Amino acid sequence: MKFIESLNTLRETRQQWRTAQQRVAFVPTMGNLHDGHIELVKKAKTLADVVVVSIFVNPMQFGANEDLDAYPRTLEADKARLEAEGVDALFFPSASDIYPHGLNEQTYVEVPGISELWCGASRPGHFRGVATIVCKLFNMVQPDVACFGEKDFQQLRVIRTMVEDLSMPIEIVGVPTQRQEDGLAMSSRNGYLSDTQRQQATQIFATMNSMRDALIARIDSQEAIIELATAQLEGAGLKPDYLAVCNARTLQPASNDDNDLVILVAAFMGKTRLIDNLHFIR
Repeated sequence: MKFIESLNTLRETRQQWRTAQQRVAFVPTMGNLHDGHIELVKKAKTLADVVVVSIFVNPMQFGANEDLDAYPRTLEADKARLEAEGVDALFFPSASDIYPHGLNEQTYVEVPGISELWCGASRPGHFRGVATIVCKLFNMVQPDVACFGEKDFQQLRVIRTMVEDLSMPIEIVGVPTQRQEDGLAMSSRNGYLSDTQRQQATQIFATMNSMRDALIARIDSQEAIIELATAQLEGAGLKPDYLAVCNARTLQPASNDDNDLVILVAAFMGKTRLIDNLHFIR
């Protein structure tokens, strides 16, 4: 596995792949890799000749009081896992490489509308940071295909919209959420949870499943289903940030006529903010 830190080296390597007519798949990450990330890598390997993974903890997508400084950085362990999976190259740029003029003078990419909902409303500027870094990494790596986890459902919709709007010749592939045996979605932030909190957090997935069943059966109004689900989360010690039933394409609150649905959840367990979703057809 090639360990690439500079953009010049990345471009030289990318040119070699292009000359050899090799298809390139890309998996952007912030490191602290878990099995969910590895599933992205495995999917990428089925889609291309060459797989590139990036690790960059992006300061632009963190708010002023969020966990940028505390975000776990485990580079050596990450390198070992990626090498074991047969990744061809790991791109590890520095903040000065990505933002040479600092954040305040950085050109940014913003996807209107969908970026302002849900996590966008709770974390102003978050999706500006996501769209900007993904756009920059796409321009650096120049992949044919890129893989993203469906756990970050809204993020995936933002990236798909950006790629379409900016006419980028990149195929975006969503990979299903990877879960622990008890249903908890895999996330780097799970490491912040105590054993007790981790067990309580499994209520998120259980609650979404109950909501899905009730929505399919239409046994109650959508508002009543959300109200009951909110109480279930609170009863498990979670503090909901939002809990919504949405049209899976637009992410607007679902109408009674919508059948392609997604349940979106963000909730705090102590100081740790967890997100999850459940996509289904009614």
